[in-house]
Amino acid sequence: MVHTVAVVAFEGISPFHLAVPSAVFTARYGGTPGRPYRVVVCAPTPGPVPTEAGYDIHVAHGLEALDRADTVVLPSWDVHREPPAPLLDAVRAAHARGARVVSLCLGAFVVAAAGLVDGREVATHWHAAAELAARYPAVRVRSDVLWSDHGDVLTSAGVAAALDCCLHVVRTDLGARIATEVARSLVLAPHRDGSQAQFIPAPVAPSAGGDPVDDAIAWAQNRLGDPVDLDTWADAVHLSRRTFTRQFRARTGTSPAQWLLHQRLTRARVLLETTDEPVDTVARRAGFGSAATMRQHFAERFRTSPHQHRAAFRSAP
Repeated sequence: MVHTVAVVAFEGISPFHLAVPSAVFTARYGGTPGRPYRVVVCAPTPGPVPTEAGYDIHVAHGLEALDRADTVVLPSWDVHREPPAPLLDAVRAAHARGARVVSLCLGAFVVAAAGLVDGREVATHWHAAAELAARYPAVRVRSDVLWSDHGDVLTSAGVAAALDCCLHVVRTDLGARIATEVARSLVLAPHRDGSQAQFIPAPVAPSAGGDPVDDAIAWAQNRLGDPVDLDTWADAVHLSRRTFTRQFRARTGTSPAQWLLHQRLTRARVLLETTDEPVDTVARRAGFGSAATMRQHFAERFRTSPHQHRAAFRSAP
């Protein structure tokens, strides 16, 4: 089935911001019949829509496009303008019926205004992070990550990070091989690690010893294939179990155990898609210990088995 992506344009939008989701989701993938995504550009008021580049674009669809969308993309926003009520209502309705909502760059202002991320973390461009946090105090704003994925709502930093976020969506939907093909066609890194911190002109001086949650994440990522118990993990960053769990959840929006499971499932998916290693070996390298345990988690999370996942997303020889 074709997955419909509705991209919301608005008066004064940057053509580049608008082009990012179209460039990623309309790419042709080798070995894939047709196109898995159908992109529909819409606007609160269809017709000629002025852009910040000095020319208009013609948008044929209104917000009714969100009624049929599987994914809604908010590619940016004008922070000096309150999102109109019809747009917020359409975004809320799409989210309520199960559509995935993706905000890119300053689009975080729309998802925050819609109330979709109260009590949750969002990413946005570093220069707008303070304004977003002040305007929506119920939202935990991150200016030091490239993108954030809560499953139903994804948010990203600036324009290059918007490409990263859209590639992440493709990777989630279609597998690592397809995402790599798209990245190659756009001359992008298939997966870019890092943060926005390198782009902030005057970052706050780090505390002595660094951030314990960041240190804990790095520590665990280097040990995904090993048994990791919560007490050892907390002790590695010199925190009590209770303090570590509280700080980790405040930073990531999830528990250490759930975060670790997600990382292991991601590693297992990549290994299944890109190697010929037996499922038992993949399970050990991903930290599950046994193929039976990995099969159980695959069934719960993806409603499939490791063997079926490999068959569906297998890299070409």
